[in-house]
Amino acid sequence: MFPPRFDYRAPRSLEEALALLAELGREARPLAGGQSLIPLLKLRAARPSCLVDLRYLGLDALGEEDGRLVVGATVTHAALERSPLVRDRYPLLHDAACVIADPLVRNLGTVGGSAAHADPAGDWGPVLLAARPVLVAAGPAGEREIPAEGFFVGSFETALAPEELLVRVVFPRRARGGGAYHKLRRRVGDFATVGVAVDLALDEAGAIEHCGIGMSGVGLSYVRAAKAEEHLRGRRPDRAALRRAAEIAAEEVHPVSDHRGSARYKRELVRVFTLRGLERSLERASA
Repeated sequence: MFPPRFDYRAPRSLEEALALLAELGREARPLAGGQSLIPLLKLRAARPSCLVDLRYLGLDALGEEDGRLVVGATVTHAALERSPLVRDRYPLLHDAACVIADPLVRNLGTVGGSAAHADPAGDWGPVLLAARPVLVAAGPAGEREIPAEGFFVGSFETALAPEELLVRVVFPRRARGGGAYHKLRRRVGDFATVGVAVDLALDEAGAIEHCGIGMSGVGLSYVRAAKAEEHLRGRRPDRAALRRAAEIAAEEVHPVSDHRGSARYKRELVRVFTLRGLERSLERASA
């Protein structure tokens, strides 16, 4: 199926892009990598009158500033996958970038586009919930910071206003920290049947100081395992504590049975992946 007719704009500055969005309102759709939007257009599930291309706005910076990782909205998944900085210092992000869809999608798809699309079976949602970055949006009134836990407000819905653009994501770097992402997919290129992201950090005494657990594929939106996180915070990361946290995480989700698996199967995946993620994160934090 071919998409309906639409106008195409390629602004050369963020100010120009924001002006277009303010002028056109909900009739305009930002275009980043296009790996989610273009299929929707072909299916006529999305019918914007204008696409605003974001590729020429200089939003593709990737690097550390003041001890934090700054990821521009149009940084591709492949750029994170290939970055030695991300691989060595932000392993959770590297894990996720390596298993998103297939190489073609990773070369074109962007972190910002995926986050703003907010597909409940996507990979970046659980990573953002676990890592607790700040997402920076730009709009007519200037920039504002949105914490990750407040960014996703529903299935395919975020806290971004129609006239706003996500311009960058800022990840903290935690001393004695580690993270991991585990995902089950039926085949290469498929969405996650279940995806679990874990991010943790240890204090000087070896107890868990920070713990974040985010999940996809187990609800109408991404799920944060807040009770499991609370169970671990302040505890020594022994085997019993990790296993109990994984059990609590499985109790916090309410998946539905579908062609990817039964609800019981998905809940068990959450338990197994949470435990594996905690163990892998602990290993990396202790290295």
